[in-house]
Amino acid sequence: MADRYAALKTFIGGFDSALIAYSGGVDSSLVAYVTAEVLGEKALAVTSGSPSLKRSDLALSETLADKWGMPHRVIVTDEMDNPEYRANPVNRCFHCKTSLYEHLDEIARTEGFEVVFNGTNVDDLGDHRPGLMAAEDFDVRSPLVETGFHKPDIRMLAAHLGLDNAQKPQSACLSSRVPYGTAIDEGMLRQIERAESALLTLGFSQFRVRHHGDVARLEIVPEEFEAAILRRDAIVERVKACGYRFVALDLAGFRSGSMNEGVVQTFGTSAP
Repeated sequence: MADRYAALKTFIGGFDSALIAYSGGVDSSLVAYVTAEVLGEKALAVTSGSPSLKRSDLALSETLADKWGMPHRVIVTDEMDNPEYRANPVNRCFHCKTSLYEHLDEIARTEGFEVVFNGTNVDDLGDHRPGLMAAEDFDVRSPLVETGFHKPDIRMLAAHLGLDNAQKPQSACLSSRVPYGTAIDEGMLRQIERAESALLTLGFSQFRVRHHGDVARLEIVPEEFEAAILRRDAIVERVKACGYRFVALDLAGFRSGSMNEGVVQTFGTSAP
């Protein structure tokens, strides 16, 4: 791990200045933290405060940047104004990341930053992630991929460096809770966020609320199924209070990217 940490710093140090697409998750946090460590004031972490980011994650990104003394800026990208994004096609993430990288590219060009980094890691390369195509379009670099970091490596190094969010559960954008083909709007995203906040207050650790119209399909880790049954009345009451008519427990349990199941991977084989 010491060698990999050194390799990450060496890679980042090969640039004079850098912008970092920073969401408050552990992956982008590690890239932002080490970039600020290496480049100082020539590093700028940028967070998109768009509706698809949980308000709690936005607040966390600001809190951590302030604590770490890291240059940080919040912008609001315009993917919700894009009908192709709102239609929620299987390449929705391409449109979201295109909006983000357009903004970052403009900042980089007008303010003289040499490169844009993201938090993509090696494990991300095996999933359906159209956002990677957008990164290629804008020549965004992925320091964690280029220095061989997998998710466990990231958590280990983040913990070693004392990052508060080293063990933060994975938290993809809120739009990922909606089945492809179901149009997205801001009210729906806020509804999902309220329902997930309810699960958090009930003590669950890793979960998703998948939005199927008036049905909330709950994915939690199997180890917490018993707790869910014991607290089912409270779960039903609080999730229904968010606007759902029915509350279902997915017996397959939590799995990141479950909405991608059955989606054909198309990276490099066709235009988005």
